Amino acid sequence: MHLDIGITGTQDFIVDGSMLAVNVGSGEVRVLATPVLVTSAENTAAASVKPFLNEGDTTVGTHINLSHKAATPCGMAFRVETELANISSNGKILDFVVTIYDEKGLISEGTHQRAIVRKARFEEKANEKLTG
Repeated sequence: MHLDIGITGTQDFIVDGSMLAVNVGSGEVRVLATPVLVTSAENTAAASVKPFLNEGDTTVGTHINLSHKAATPCGMAFRVETELANISSNGKILDFVVTIYDEKGLISEGTHQRAIVRKARFEEKANEKLTG
C-alpha cells in the first residue's frame, strides 16, 4: 500500500428520480437529496484510494461534514471532486476535502474521513453483535 496526500477522485452523475429528496425520504421537494450528496462523496473518496490499498483492505466512512448550498433539479449533471488532504500518523485514517458542482456552480463542500480496515475482520466483528 502506498497512499500519498493529493490523490484525487472525480465522478460525474445525472440527477434522476431515484436521487430526489421526495423519493429518498429527506424532504418533499423534487431536487437532488442531501443524502445522495453524502453517498456520492463517500463513493468518490473510497474509489479514489481503492487502487492503493493492500489486498483484503477497504475503507469505511467514519465522519462527514458537507454543506448543501444550492438545489439541483432532476436531469441536471453534477460532479463530485475529492482530494486526500491528510493521512494519520498510523496510516489508517484518511481525511478528504470534498467539493461538488452542478452545471451552474458550487452546490456542496466539506470534509470526509475514512478508515482503512481489513474487510473480513471488520465484517466478522460487526456480526459478533448478533451472537454476543
